[in-house]
Amino acid sequence: MKELSDFIHSRIAIKESDMEVIVSKFKEKTVKKGQLILKRGQVASQYFYIKSGGLRFFYGEFDEQLTAWIVFQNEFFTEISSLSTQTPTRFNVEAIEETQLIYIEKSDMDKLYKQFPVWQEFGRITWEAMAVRKIDKIISFQTLSAEERYLDFMANSELVKRIPVKQIASYLGITPNALSRIRKNIK
Repeated sequence: MKELSDFIHSRIAIKESDMEVIVSKFKEKTVKKGQLILKRGQVASQYFYIKSGGLRFFYGEFDEQLTAWIVFQNEFFTEISSLSTQTPTRFNVEAIEETQLIYIEKSDMDKLYKQFPVWQEFGRITWEAMAVRKIDKIISFQTLSAEERYLDFMANSELVKRIPVKQIASYLGITPNALSRIRKNIK
């Protein structure tokens, strides 16, 4: 769990004794490409850290799937709209490649928040960063062209290689054909 400890240390100053207690509450699992870790209609009950791999949040069925969010290695996340309200999620959360997760149950996270004020700081910093990322995505949809959104997304070219074109197009709010035209024009 060194990766998780390093991630936590990069966000907050924490005593090693507190870190040991916190990290002891986490567990690990591997999910295969295409496997869902949360299905639409379920209630989210876990927080996750991605040790390796990536996941996408999507809604819709079969050919009508719309990718709303993508998370990759070294990100801490949950389906917050379901977890915080304890209501069924609107999303499916699927591994886009084999993914190693480190996770903690909501009940354990809540206990740690009460036990360690510094862990509350970690939570605040994490969720503030996630909110900023989401706001940036909304603003990009309102102010950037499809080509500009794609170029912005390509700034992390490793992601582009790991996500199917259809899912990238959906995430960018365009059709796969439009994405193909954009890619052709850029070359």
